[in-house]
Amino acid sequence: MASAIFCIGLILFSLLLLPCEAHETIQPFEYIYQLGDSLADTGNLIRQSATGKTVAAAHLPYGESFLGRPTGRWSNGLLIIDFVAIALSLPLLNPYLESNATFDHGANFAVAGSTTLDYTFLTTMGVYNPTTNISLGDQLSWFKSHLNTICHTPAECEELLSKALVFVGEIGGNDINYPFMQGKSIQEIYTYLPYVIEAITNVVREVIHLGAVNIIVPGNLPIGCLPGFLTTVSGGDATTYDTIGCSKELNELALVQNNYLQDSLALLRLEFPRANIMYADYYAAYQTILWHAADLGFNPKTLLKSCCGIGGLYNYDENRKCGSHGVPTCPNP
Repeated sequence: MASAIFCIGLILFSLLLLPCEAHETIQPFEYIYQLGDSLADTGNLIRQSATGKTVAAAHLPYGESFLGRPTGRWSNGLLIIDFVAIALSLPLLNPYLESNATFDHGANFAVAGSTTLDYTFLTTMGVYNPTTNISLGDQLSWFKSHLNTICHTPAECEELLSKALVFVGEIGGNDINYPFMQGKSIQEIYTYLPYVIEAITNVVREVIHLGAVNIIVPGNLPIGCLPGFLTTVSGGDATTYDTIGCSKELNELALVQNNYLQDSLALLRLEFPRANIMYADYYAAYQTILWHAADLGFNPKTLLKSCCGIGGLYNYDENRKCGSHGVPTCPNP
Protein backbone atom coordinates (compact mmCIF):
# COMPACT_ATOMS: atom_id res chain seq x y z
CA MET A 1 0.00 0.00 0.00
CA ALA A 2 2.76 2.49 0.90
CA SER A 3 0.31 5.29 0.20
CA ALA A 4 2.26 8.03 1.95
CA ILE A 5 5.38 7.59 -0.19
CA PHE A 6 3.22 7.13 -3.30
CA CYS A 7 1.22 10.29 -2.67
CA ILE A 8 4.18 12.47 -1.72
CA GLY A 9 6.01 11.27 -4.80
CA LEU A 10 3.08 12.12 -7.05
CA ILE A 11 2.85 15.61 -5.61
CA LEU A 12 6.54 16.37 -5.85
CA PHE A 13 6.94 15.06 -9.37
CA SER A 14 3.67 16.57 -10.59
CA LEU A 15 4.55 20.01 -9.28
CA LEU A 16 8.06 19.78 -10.64
CA LEU A 17 6.58 19.09 -14.07
CA LEU A 18 4.46 22.26 -14.05
CA PRO A 19 5.77 25.23 -16.04
CA CYS A 20 7.91 27.68 -14.09
CA GLU A 21 5.48 30.48 -14.80
CA ALA A 22 2.75 28.50 -13.02
CA HIS A 23 4.79 28.55 -9.81
CA GLU A 24 5.38 32.27 -10.09
CA THR A 25 1.71 33.20 -10.45
CA ILE A 26 0.31 31.08 -7.60
CA GLN A 27 -0.52 33.02 -4.45
CA PRO A 28 -1.26 31.59 -0.98
CA PHE A 29 -4.64 29.87 -1.03
CA GLU A 30 -7.45 30.11 1.48
CA TYR A 31 -9.65 27.40 -0.04
CA ILE A 32 -9.34 24.11 -1.91
CA TYR A 33 -12.13 22.52 -3.93
CA GLN A 34 -11.83 19.02 -5.29
CA LEU A 35 -13.81 17.21 -8.00
CA GLY A 36 -12.78 13.71 -9.01
CA ASP A 37 -12.98 9.99 -8.32
CA SER A 38 -11.47 7.52 -5.85
CA LEU A 39 -8.01 9.07 -6.06
CA ALA A 40 -9.49 12.08 -4.24
CA ASP A 41 -12.69 10.91 -2.49
CA THR A 42 -12.37 11.58 1.25
CA GLY A 43 -15.69 9.96 2.09
CA ASN A 44 -18.52 10.87 -0.29
CA LEU A 45 -19.21 7.41 -1.72
CA ILE A 46 -19.75 5.80 1.67
CA ARG A 47 -22.26 8.56 2.43
CA GLN A 48 -24.02 8.64 -0.92
CA SER A 49 -26.67 6.06 -0.07
CA ALA A 50 -27.76 3.55 2.53
CA THR A 51 -25.55 0.93 0.86
CA GLY A 52 -22.46 3.11 1.17
CA LYS A 53 -21.35 1.37 4.34
CA THR A 54 -21.03 -1.88 2.40
CA VAL A 55 -18.32 -0.65 0.01
CA ALA A 56 -14.74 -1.76 0.58
CA ALA A 57 -13.42 1.64 1.73
CA ALA A 58 -15.83 1.54 4.65
CA HIS A 59 -13.88 -1.37 6.11
CA LEU A 60 -10.35 -2.10 7.27
CA PRO A 61 -7.61 -2.21 6.07
CA TYR A 62 -8.70 1.09 4.51
CA GLY A 63 -7.78 3.84 6.94
CA GLU A 64 -5.56 1.69 9.14
CA SER A 65 -2.65 4.16 8.83
CA PHE A 66 -4.79 7.29 9.20
CA LEU A 67 -7.02 7.59 12.27
CA GLY A 68 -6.85 3.81 12.60
CA ARG A 69 -10.28 3.42 11.03
CA PRO A 70 -11.91 3.74 7.60
CA THR A 71 -12.79 7.30 6.54
CA GLY A 72 -14.02 6.50 3.04
CA ARG A 73 -10.60 7.16 1.56
CA TRP A 74 -9.51 4.43 -0.87
CA SER A 75 -6.14 4.15 0.83
CA ASN A 76 -4.65 2.82 4.02
CA GLY A 77 -3.64 6.41 4.79
CA LEU A 78 -3.85 9.85 3.24
CA LEU A 79 -4.62 10.82 -0.35
CA ILE A 80 -2.87 13.21 -2.71
CA ILE A 81 -5.36 15.99 -1.90
CA ASP A 82 -4.64 15.52 1.83
CA PHE A 83 -0.94 16.10 1.26
CA VAL A 84 -1.74 19.15 -0.86
CA ALA A 85 -3.85 20.60 1.97
CA ILE A 86 -1.08 19.91 4.49
CA ALA A 87 1.49 21.55 2.20
CA LEU A 88 -0.73 24.66 1.97
CA SER A 89 -1.32 24.71 5.77
CA LEU A 90 -5.04 24.19 5.27
CA PRO A 91 -7.37 21.68 6.99
CA LEU A 92 -8.03 18.36 5.30
CA LEU A 93 -11.10 18.62 3.09
CA ASN A 94 -14.35 17.22 4.44
CA PRO A 95 -16.52 15.27 2.00
CA TYR A 96 -19.45 17.34 0.75
CA LEU A 97 -21.98 14.69 1.78
CA GLU A 98 -20.82 14.60 5.42
CA SER A 99 -23.60 16.05 7.56
CA ASN A 100 -22.70 18.86 9.96
CA ALA A 101 -19.20 19.12 8.46
CA THR A 102 -17.37 22.44 8.27
CA PHE A 103 -16.35 23.81 4.89
CA ASP A 104 -14.57 26.96 6.00
CA HIS A 105 -11.58 26.34 3.74
CA GLY A 106 -13.07 24.32 0.91
CA ALA A 107 -14.93 21.11 0.18
CA ASN A 108 -14.41 17.76 -1.50
CA PHE A 109 -16.99 16.73 -4.12
CA ALA A 110 -15.06 13.71 -5.48
CA VAL A 111 -16.88 10.38 -5.51
CA ALA A 112 -15.09 7.06 -5.85
CA GLY A 113 -16.16 5.24 -8.98
CA SER A 114 -17.54 8.34 -10.68
CA THR A 115 -17.11 9.03 -14.38
CA THR A 116 -16.96 12.10 -16.56
CA LEU A 117 -19.80 10.78 -18.72
CA ASP A 118 -23.20 10.62 -17.07
CA TYR A 119 -24.89 7.35 -16.18
CA THR A 120 -27.45 7.51 -19.00
CA PHE A 121 -24.83 8.26 -21.65
CA LEU A 122 -22.71 5.32 -20.53
CA THR A 123 -25.73 3.05 -20.59
CA THR A 124 -26.44 3.94 -24.22
CA MET A 125 -22.93 2.74 -25.04
CA GLY A 126 -23.54 -0.52 -23.22
CA VAL A 127 -21.36 0.40 -20.24
CA TYR A 128 -22.55 -0.09 -16.66
CA ASN A 129 -21.20 1.84 -13.68
CA PRO A 130 -21.24 -0.70 -10.84
CA THR A 131 -20.23 1.80 -8.18
CA THR A 132 -22.21 5.03 -8.39
CA ASN A 133 -24.56 7.05 -10.59
CA ILE A 134 -22.64 10.26 -9.84
CA SER A 135 -20.79 11.88 -12.74
CA LEU A 136 -18.48 14.87 -13.00
CA GLY A 137 -21.50 16.97 -14.00
CA ASP A 138 -23.26 15.99 -10.77
CA GLN A 139 -20.22 17.05 -8.78
CA LEU A 140 -20.24 20.40 -10.56
CA SER A 141 -23.89 20.82 -9.55
CA TRP A 142 -22.93 20.15 -5.92
CA PHE A 143 -20.15 22.71 -6.24
CA LYS A 144 -22.59 25.33 -7.50
CA SER A 145 -25.09 24.54 -4.76
CA HIS A 146 -22.36 24.85 -2.16
CA LEU A 147 -21.28 28.22 -3.54
CA ASN A 148 -24.87 29.45 -3.26
CA THR A 149 -24.68 28.86 0.50
CA ILE A 150 -21.46 30.78 1.06
CA CYS A 151 -21.59 33.66 -1.42
CA HIS A 152 -24.69 35.58 -2.43
CA THR A 153 -23.68 37.36 -5.63
CA PRO A 154 -21.50 36.41 -8.62
CA ALA A 155 -19.00 39.05 -7.52
CA GLU A 156 -18.73 37.52 -4.04
CA CYS A 157 -18.20 34.07 -5.54
CA GLU A 158 -15.53 35.39 -7.88
CA GLU A 159 -13.74 37.02 -4.95
CA LEU A 160 -13.83 33.79 -2.95
CA LEU A 161 -12.70 31.59 -5.84
CA SER A 162 -9.86 33.95 -6.67
CA LYS A 163 -8.31 32.70 -3.41
CA ALA A 164 -9.02 29.03 -4.15
CA LEU A 165 -7.19 26.14 -5.72
CA VAL A 166 -9.63 23.99 -7.71
CA PHE A 167 -8.85 20.41 -8.71
CA VAL A 168 -10.86 19.00 -11.61
CA GLY A 169 -9.77 15.37 -11.40
CA GLU A 170 -8.16 13.08 -11.71
CA ILE A 171 -11.35 12.07 -13.51
CA GLY A 172 -11.92 10.01 -16.64
CA GLY A 173 -10.05 6.91 -15.57
CA ASN A 174 -13.27 5.05 -14.78
CA ASP A 175 -14.65 5.92 -18.23
CA ILE A 176 -11.89 3.59 -19.45
CA ASN A 177 -11.87 1.13 -16.54
CA TYR A 178 -15.51 0.09 -16.71
CA PRO A 179 -15.81 -0.61 -20.44
CA PHE A 180 -12.47 -2.44 -20.45
CA MET A 181 -13.39 -4.63 -17.48
CA GLN A 182 -16.79 -5.26 -19.09
CA GLY A 183 -15.26 -6.65 -22.26
CA LYS A 184 -15.15 -3.64 -24.60
CA SER A 185 -12.20 -3.66 -26.98
CA ILE A 186 -9.46 -1.08 -26.66
CA GLN A 187 -10.29 0.09 -30.19
CA GLU A 188 -13.87 0.85 -29.12
CA ILE A 189 -12.70 2.59 -25.95
CA TYR A 190 -10.60 4.95 -28.07
CA THR A 191 -13.86 6.22 -29.57
CA TYR A 192 -15.04 7.29 -26.08
CA LEU A 193 -12.05 9.55 -25.42
CA PRO A 194 -13.31 12.68 -27.26
CA TYR A 195 -16.49 12.60 -25.17
CA VAL A 196 -14.51 12.17 -21.96
CA ILE A 197 -12.18 15.07 -22.72
CA GLU A 198 -15.08 17.28 -23.81
CA ALA A 199 -16.83 16.65 -20.48
CA ILE A 200 -13.72 17.57 -18.48
CA THR A 201 -13.10 20.65 -20.62
CA ASN A 202 -16.66 21.88 -20.18
CA VAL A 203 -16.43 21.57 -16.39
CA VAL A 204 -13.10 23.44 -16.30
CA ARG A 205 -14.72 26.15 -18.42
CA GLU A 206 -17.66 26.38 -16.03
CA VAL A 207 -15.56 26.67 -12.87
CA ILE A 208 -13.61 29.48 -14.57
CA HIS A 209 -16.89 31.24 -15.36
CA LEU A 210 -17.77 30.89 -11.67
CA GLY A 211 -14.60 32.78 -10.79
CA ALA A 212 -11.85 30.16 -10.39
CA VAL A 213 -8.45 31.33 -11.59
CA ASN A 214 -6.15 28.54 -10.36
CA ILE A 215 -7.22 25.15 -11.67
CA ILE A 216 -5.26 21.89 -11.63
CA VAL A 217 -6.36 19.13 -14.00
CA PRO A 218 -4.51 15.84 -13.43
CA GLY A 219 -4.14 13.25 -16.14
CA ASN A 220 -4.69 9.50 -16.00
CA LEU A 221 -2.26 7.01 -14.48
CA PRO A 222 -0.30 4.40 -16.48
CA ILE A 223 -3.16 1.90 -16.28
CA GLY A 224 -1.02 -0.77 -17.91
CA CYS A 225 0.94 -0.99 -14.66
CA LEU A 226 -2.07 -1.55 -12.38
CA PRO A 227 -2.80 -5.05 -11.01
CA GLY A 228 -6.47 -5.13 -12.06
CA PHE A 229 -5.71 -4.32 -15.69
CA LEU A 230 -2.67 -6.58 -15.80
CA THR A 231 -4.72 -9.49 -14.46
CA THR A 232 -7.25 -8.97 -17.25
CA VAL A 233 -4.61 -9.05 -20.01
CA SER A 234 -2.27 -11.59 -18.39
CA GLY A 235 -0.91 -14.34 -20.58
CA GLY A 236 -0.08 -12.11 -23.53
CA ASP A 237 3.08 -12.32 -25.58
CA ALA A 238 6.19 -10.96 -23.84
CA THR A 239 6.56 -8.27 -26.50
CA THR A 240 3.30 -6.67 -25.33
CA TYR A 241 4.95 -5.65 -22.03
CA ASP A 242 7.64 -3.08 -21.32
CA THR A 243 10.84 -3.80 -19.37
CA ILE A 244 9.07 -3.28 -16.03
CA GLY A 245 6.21 -5.57 -17.00
CA CYS A 246 3.51 -3.00 -17.77
CA SER A 247 1.13 -3.46 -20.69
CA LYS A 248 2.31 -1.26 -23.57
CA GLU A 249 -1.11 -1.20 -25.24
CA LEU A 250 -2.94 -0.08 -22.10
CA ASN A 251 -0.34 2.56 -21.27
CA GLU A 252 -0.59 3.87 -24.83
CA LEU A 253 -4.34 4.25 -24.32
CA ALA A 254 -3.76 6.31 -21.17
CA LEU A 255 -1.11 8.40 -22.93
CA VAL A 256 -3.45 9.19 -25.82
CA GLN A 257 -6.14 10.21 -23.31
CA ASN A 258 -3.64 12.46 -21.53
CA ASN A 259 -2.46 14.01 -24.80
CA TYR A 260 -6.05 14.81 -25.76
CA LEU A 261 -6.54 16.40 -22.36
CA GLN A 262 -3.39 18.52 -22.62
CA ASP A 263 -4.36 19.71 -26.11
CA SER A 264 -7.77 20.71 -24.79
CA LEU A 265 -6.25 22.56 -21.83
CA ALA A 266 -3.95 24.45 -24.20
CA LEU A 267 -7.01 25.73 -26.06
CA LEU A 268 -8.65 26.70 -22.78
CA ARG A 269 -5.58 28.77 -21.89
CA LEU A 270 -6.09 30.73 -25.10
CA GLU A 271 -9.77 31.14 -24.26
CA PHE A 272 -9.03 32.25 -20.68
CA PRO A 273 -5.59 33.92 -20.69
CA ARG A 274 -6.03 35.22 -17.13
CA ALA A 275 -6.69 31.77 -15.68
CA ASN A 276 -3.83 29.59 -14.45
CA ILE A 277 -4.80 26.19 -15.87
CA MET A 278 -2.24 23.59 -14.80
CA TYR A 279 -1.84 20.01 -15.94
CA ALA A 280 -0.61 17.58 -13.26
CA ASP A 281 1.24 14.72 -14.89
CA TYR A 282 0.24 11.75 -12.73
CA TYR A 283 1.37 9.39 -15.50
CA ALA A 284 4.97 10.59 -15.43
CA ALA A 285 4.95 10.80 -11.63
CA TYR A 286 3.81 7.19 -11.27
CA GLN A 287 6.28 5.99 -13.90
CA THR A 288 9.12 7.85 -12.20
CA ILE A 289 8.37 6.04 -8.95
CA LEU A 290 8.30 2.67 -10.74
CA TRP A 291 11.57 3.30 -12.57
CA HIS A 292 13.30 4.38 -9.33
CA ALA A 293 11.59 1.86 -7.07
CA ALA A 294 14.74 0.39 -5.57
CA ASP A 295 16.11 3.84 -4.70
CA LEU A 296 12.83 4.63 -2.93
CA GLY A 297 12.93 1.46 -0.85
CA PHE A 298 10.44 -0.66 -2.78
CA ASN A 299 10.98 -4.27 -3.78
CA PRO A 300 11.24 -4.26 -7.60
CA LYS A 301 9.95 -7.86 -7.68
CA THR A 302 6.56 -6.91 -6.24
CA LEU A 303 6.01 -3.51 -7.88
CA LEU A 304 3.08 -4.60 -10.02
CA LYS A 305 1.39 -6.74 -7.38
CA SER A 306 -1.47 -5.60 -5.19
CA CYS A 307 -0.38 -5.41 -1.55
CA CYS A 308 -3.92 -6.11 -0.43
CA GLY A 309 -5.37 -8.91 -2.47
CA ILE A 310 -5.26 -12.59 -3.22
CA GLY A 311 -4.41 -14.95 -6.03
CA GLY A 312 -2.85 -14.84 -9.44
CA LEU A 313 0.32 -13.35 -10.85
CA TYR A 314 -0.58 -9.86 -9.61
CA ASN A 315 -2.17 -10.81 -6.28
CA TYR A 316 -5.53 -9.59 -7.54
CA ASP A 317 -8.95 -11.17 -7.84
CA GLU A 318 -11.89 -9.11 -9.11
CA ASN A 319 -14.24 -11.13 -6.90
CA ARG A 320 -12.07 -10.94 -3.77
CA LYS A 321 -10.92 -7.34 -3.51
CA CYS A 322 -9.17 -5.54 -0.70
CA GLY A 323 -11.56 -5.08 2.22
CA SER A 324 -13.39 -8.32 1.54
CA HIS A 325 -13.55 -11.01 4.21
CA GLY A 326 -10.47 -13.24 4.24
CA VAL A 327 -8.38 -11.13 1.85
CA PRO A 328 -4.85 -10.77 3.27
CA THR A 329 -3.07 -7.43 3.49
CA CYS A 330 0.52 -6.32 3.38
CA PRO A 331 1.95 -6.73 6.92
CA ASN A 332 3.84 -3.43 6.73
CA PRO A 333 1.82 -0.78 4.87
